[in-house]
Parts: sequence; structure tokens; C-alpha cells
Amino acid sequence: MSMVRIGTGAGFQGDRIAPAVDLAERGELDFLVFECLAERTIALAQQARLADPGAGFDPLLERRMRAVLPACARNGTRIVTNMGAANPRAAAERTRAVVRELGLPLTVAAVTGDDVLPLIGDCILTETGAPARALGERLISANAYIGVAGIVEALDAGADIVICGRASDPALFLAPLVHRFGWAMDDWERLGRGTLVGHLLECSAQITGGYFADPGVKDVPDLADVGFPLAEVSDDGNAVITKLPGTGGLVSRATCTEQLLYEIHDPARYMQPDVVADFSQVELEEIGVDRVRVTGGSGHPATGELKVSVGYRDGWRGEGQISYAGANCVARGRLAAGLVRQRLSEWGSRILEERTDLIGLDAVAPGAARAATEPSEVRLRVAARCADQETALRVGEEVESLYLCGPAGGGGVSRAHREIIAVASALLPAASVTVRSELSETLDA
Repeated sequence: MSMVRIGTGAGFQGDRIAPAVDLAERGELDFLVFECLAERTIALAQQARLADPGAGFDPLLERRMRAVLPACARNGTRIVTNMGAANPRAAAERTRAVVRELGLPLTVAAVTGDDVLPLIGDCILTETGAPARALGERLISANAYIGVAGIVEALDAGADIVICGRASDPALFLAPLVHRFGWAMDDWERLGRGTLVGHLLECSAQITGGYFADPGVKDVPDLADVGFPLAEVSDDGNAVITKLPGTGGLVSRATCTEQLLYEIHDPARYMQPDVVADFSQVELEEIGVDRVRVTGGSGHPATGELKVSVGYRDGWRGEGQISYAGANCVARGRLAAGLVRQRLSEWGSRILEERTDLIGLDAVAPGAARAATEPSEVRLRVAARCADQETALRVGEEVESLYLCGPAGGGGVSRAHREIIAVASALLPAASVTVRSELSETLDA
């Protein structure tokens, strides 16, 4: 029985780079996957591309590539990533420049087709029940969660590095398995199992003890050096989840169970572009130190629809923060919050919504049972969604003015403002989306 070794190089845009380098150097991997995109980051990427047509891809793309490409080239490890974000062609071009500079014999492919803005007008937004076209000039982007087709096409053509934009997270891992094992696209059981592998790996250290750790309840050894996961996948789609020897963290039935449940609504119907995966009969078995066997995944035919993230302008956000410490700090913080709300009320309808929090008291769990004694310090946060940039600037200014025009002892003011690119969801017939891969030339080292 043949086997593929596939590892996770990143589980989100801001993930650590050192564990990916370790996997590239010691993992004996066939594929290294960087999953760096979410609804929030695709919106930020669209915002960056609006400001600069040559931007809109992952800001850490070049650093990650420089860090791992020498080892990947040396060990024959191919890379798949969604770091293309809103601009996979520009990301591929930047990567080609790094490849040329390093003198590596690697080919780079960009996968396009997730940009479906011209097709989205008649689609109904889940959040409002109105067609996307009702957003008018505020509508700026629409990206479909595409499946494996473009990535597999690029790998079949010989690409060493495949860069896409808004693809389904598990599809980044499923695609190399479809390519290597030659799975049919109606082999629902194997596609479901490959999706399960992708789902378990997609959040990097979340399955090796990161985010899992809770001191005294769920202790994790050497979390400072937590290793990223890899899977040994058999051609029947079953797998072993593990990590590199000598790295921190742990792989256990408990860590795998927590990741298995992550973002799952119905375990029997985990809807993906290529398959509806069924995790309801999954079994996890510890077979050694930091080794968990995963079996029992399955799948059913895909729905024929793709989820689309629709980006639109939604005003401006203004924010200011200030700290109060010592005796009576909560009362002073509340007085300050009331003053800012009163002063901002002069802006009327230009303040679309606002909130104030006392961080350390009621920001995360407002209304929860309070401690018998007051905290020794609180930090007031005032945030507002505003109709325009000028009003958003005023929010931070009013907080800063508390230095002399507010209660005693305020300090450490920070303020910020930015345009809001909001995200809504819609469904689009998969048959209307055309996905392509664009391969660069091979360079001689």
C-alpha cells in the first residue's frame, strides 16, 4: 500500500514560520500545505488590492517562501497554499522572483477562478435575504470556495508550488491526495476521508496542543516549541496523525477529537465543494507516542453549489482606548465611557453603531457574575461604526481628550480607524465557475 506524507506549514495568516521550516527540513514530506486564509483575511486582502492592484496576497508570502523553499527543493517537497488570497497571479509572480533569486529549479502555478464578482449579482445573501446587486457600488468582491480541480491540474502539470486564492481549506490537503493516488472524483468514500485529513490538519498546532492547552486541566509539554502536524495517508484515505520527534506539544486522541469537532455543524454532512464528508463514524486510536490512527471517514455526492464570500464597504470603524488603575478605577472608567458616548451623540446619524467595554471587567462576558472585589485596573475601549472617515477619526480623538477632560488618572491612550470591508455569504452553482491553473517555466539551478 502506497503512502503520502503531508504536513501543515501554517494554519492561519499570522502563524509561526519556524515549525514549517522544521517540517521542510526533517519531515520527509511529499507535500507541505500553507492554509492562511479566512473570511477576515480575504476581506483585508481585497482592501489591499483596491489600494494597490499589485497587492492583495498574503503579507508573509515572501518570508515563508524564502524560509522553506531551499529545503523543499532539496527534499522534493511540493507546496500548496492559498496565500494568493485576493491576487493569486501577483502572489505567483512574487514567488517566481524568489525562486529565481534563490536559483532553484522550481515551477510555480497560480490557480484562478474563485473571483466570481461578475456572476454574483442575482445571488441571495444569506444575512439579508436580498440579492447581492442591492449593495450597489458598495459591492467590491465575491470569492467562491473552489475545490481541488485547479490544484490537481497544476500538480498534474508538474508544478512544484501551487498558489490559489479562496479555496476550501480541506481542499488544499485533499488535492495532493487526489493527484498522487488518482482518486476518482466520484469516489465519495476516499474523497470524504481525504477531506477528514485536511480538516484535521488545517489548523496547524491546534491538533498538536496549541489552543488545546489549559494549565492544570490539559497540560501540554514544551508548548514554546510546539511542532506542526503531519499525516501519513494511505491510498484508501485512512491516515495517521503525528508530528516530528523532538518538537513540543502532543498528538493524542483528545487533541484530535477537539480538532475533529472544530467548525462542525452536522458531522454526517460536512459540506465541501467536491464532496459532502461524513465524519459520523470516525474512530481515533492512539497507536504510539504522538501517533493517532484515523479511520471511518466517508462521504456523499457534493451539493453542486459553492459558498461565496461577498465583500462590501460597510462604513468606517473608529476606536480609542484608555486605562484606569487603582482605587475606584471601575467608577472612573464608567464615567469616562458615559462622557464619550454623550460627546459622540452630537454626530447623530453619522454614528451607525457603537459600544463601550471595560476590558478586565465586562468586555468578553458582559452580565456575567462579578467578582466580590473590583479589579485593580480596567481599560476603556470605545468603538463605533461610522458613516465616514471624518467621524471615525473623532472617536479616538474624544477618547484621547479624556486625559484632561475626563476623570482622574487616565493613561495609555491608543486610537485607530480604518474602512470596514464586511463579508456576507451566498451560494452559486458550481457549474458556473471556471477554474484554471497557470504554470510558469522551469528554471535551471
